[in-house]
Amino acid sequence: MKLPNHTVCTSTPSPLGPITLAAAGEKLVGVWFEAQAHRPDLSGCAKASGHAVLERAARQLAEYFAGQRRQFELPLDLSSGTAFQQKVWQALLAIPHGQTCSYKTLSSTIGQPAAVRAVGGAVGRNPLSIIVPCHRVVGAGGSLTGYAGGLQRKAALLQLEGAL
Repeated sequence: MKLPNHTVCTSTPSPLGPITLAAAGEKLVGVWFEAQAHRPDLSGCAKASGHAVLERAARQLAEYFAGQRRQFELPLDLSSGTAFQQKVWQALLAIPHGQTCSYKTLSSTIGQPAAVRAVGGAVGRNPLSIIVPCHRVVGAGGSLTGYAGGLQRKAALLQLEGAL
């Protein structure tokens, strides 16, 4: 993933480790755990303090981890992905808090039932972890498989939401 021009970043604490937040203009473009797979090179990202979208995202994530928020209300920019990835990421937004969906079901939801592996790849490259709830996608039979932030974090997020 290539970050948009003029991207600004900040870090916020969480019970699952520090989270980096990135915004371009007035939209959130990234939410990544440290050492997360597919995390872009953030060395060129300007550090921001007082950025309205980043502050809102940090506050809403803190509320989420405290069990006080079930939905995020943030302006998102998912344009960093391919058309296929964007379609998958939009479908992730429809998975309700406290519920899970299989990769196969997600593939069918986007009208491409044979694209299970491609859907898995797109889910893994979701640039807005937690906000775009890729952690809610599970393997056949509900098994915990694949999460760019690590399976322990995936399990913790699903437990927080009451899905495990």
